[in-house]
Amino acid sequence: MARILAVANQKGGVGKTTTSVNLAAGLARAGKRVLLVDLDPQANATMGSGVDKRKLERTIYHVLLGLGEMASIRVKAEAAGYDLVPANRDLAGAEVELVELPNREGRLRAALAIVVNDYDYVLIDCPPSLSLLTVNAFVAAVEVLIPMQCEYYALEGLSDLVGTIKRVRGNLNPRLEIAGLLRTMFDPRNALAHQVSQQLEQHFGDKVYRTLVPRNVRLAEAPSYGAPAVTWDQASKGAQAYLALAEEILRRAG
Repeated sequence: MARILAVANQKGGVGKTTTSVNLAAGLARAGKRVLLVDLDPQANATMGSGVDKRKLERTIYHVLLGLGEMASIRVKAEAAGYDLVPANRDLAGAEVELVELPNREGRLRAALAIVVNDYDYVLIDCPPSLSLLTVNAFVAAVEVLIPMQCEYYALEGLSDLVGTIKRVRGNLNPRLEIAGLLRTMFDPRNALAHQVSQQLEQHFGDKVYRTLVPRNVRLAEAPSYGAPAVTWDQASKGAQAYLALAEEILRRAG
């Protein structure tokens, strides 16, 4: 059975998409069968996987609205080594259209059920909001991976996100858990970063991944080349951090 992870944080700019594509590539390099689902209307995970969102005829939007099956819409991200269910700006309209549909919170879970046995890991790149799209990801997932920067406002947002996860667990998906918190864009010269990092470790214990993802220009450059940093420049510090994260996740899975 595939392990389904939603990569989520309602705060923008914390490295959700960077984490999604590089972790997917890292797990693929470890020999795992990986599916990445781009659930963000910005479609950055699609472009960062080497797929041109402007040329897509069918996307996750069609899957959610019952206009196509995931098996026929997924594509191979050749440069990255995983399968991708792509997105484009059409997905922004899904928020409104889903409201009127039956089982509106569980449509992604139902669609994934058809292909889930083809994979060892399914990663869902969520939009930067606690929206109906994110709720669909939480209902489909078994665990939530939370990338976050070690700064004051990140702690405030984290409490909102944890509250949402608890509500989804109570009402829609009783198996949902937090897989772990990933500290991204970490600057060891910043005293506040160390303070927040220690607070996270005190409060969440072993739920905080030991891997620290540093600020790294190669991580920011890689999407313009249509590939995760893990495959584009494996020697970079950012890529090495995500390869270490993939190893840590596999090790924790036993």
